[in-house]
This record gives sequence, structure tokens and C-alpha cells, in this order.
Amino acid sequence: MTKYQRIALFALRLSLGWMYFYAGITKFMDPNWSAAGYLKGTKTFSFLFQGMLDPSIIPIVNFLNEWGLTLLGISLLVGCLVRFSSYAGVGLMALYYLAILDFPYPNAHAFLVDEHIIYIAALLALVAFDAGRYWGVDGWLANRRKMTKSA
Repeated sequence: MTKYQRIALFALRLSLGWMYFYAGITKFMDPNWSAAGYLKGTKTFSFLFQGMLDPSIIPIVNFLNEWGLTLLGISLLVGCLVRFSSYAGVGLMALYYLAILDFPYPNAHAFLVDEHIIYIAALLALVAFDAGRYWGVDGWLANRRKMTKSA
């Protein structure tokens, strides 16, 4: 991989990391935020999401949203466990996408593909290129393992 490819991959990882971190931390810090409003708007897969609106379950959904986004962002920003967290992020983005999909329109200005699908593709690119190895903790750990094996 060339230097410019590594820089582009690093920039993608940082920009996604900041976006997810900010999305999570702002939800976490807003005591009035709840996923209930988003879930009430489900159309195509409402049977899947309506159970999450149960008063005993919505606090768990809120917690998983807030901390899932925040930890995904931190993981990408520092380059630690990037593959694992990217796969988790793909799952989260797929749920967000399915929750708003009014087949075949995820929103008024999109046909099949919206920002959630783009985020999924970007996260899968981070997995495919093992993005945590470039200026991240994953790379530092990999180098330490190599040094330990060669010693």
C-alpha cells in the first residue's frame, strides 16, 4: 500500500471515528434524548422494531445506542480493535437503515442507498484494509508481536 493510500485510509478512519464519537456523546450528554422517536417512525420492518419501544426495553436500546456509537468512535479514532468495532458498526448502521426504510426509499431523496449504506461500505473498507494498523493501536500491537517473536 502506498503512502497516499495509507493517508487516505487514516483520514477515512479518523473522520468516521469523529462522526460516530460525536453522534454518541451528544446523545449520552442529552438527558432528553431517546431512540423512541426514531423507532416510532419505522415503516417496512416495524414488527422488528416496535418491541424495542416497550418501556422496560427502551432504556437498554438508548444505552446501547449512546455507548455503541461513542465506543465505535473511540475505537476508530485511536485505531484499536478496528475490525471488531467496524463489524459492530455495520450491524448498527444496518439496523438504522432498516428502521427508516420505506422500501425502496430510505428517505425522500434516496432510492435504496442512503448515508447508512455509505457508512456500511466505508466501515467494510476499514475492515478490508485492516485500517487500525496504520497509525493506530492495532498497528503498534502488531509491531510489538513481531518484535517479540523475532527476539
